[in-house]
Amino acid sequence: MDAFTAGLLQRIKATESDLTRARDEGDEFLVEVEQGELDDLHRLAAEHGVEVGMSAV
Repeated sequence: MDAFTAGLLQRIKATESDLTRARDEGDEFLVEVEQGELDDLHRLAAEHGVEVGMSAV
């Protein structure tokens, strides 16, 4: 795995965690922000052929 792929997957994992925390805390604004970031990261992964595993979020 190259550095780009590893970094992207790490960012996805961190963002999923942040999204879960925002949902648990009931912070609707932060949920929207984190979901947007996660969508962008998934789009970037797809554009570069990076396969992302199933998310628990």
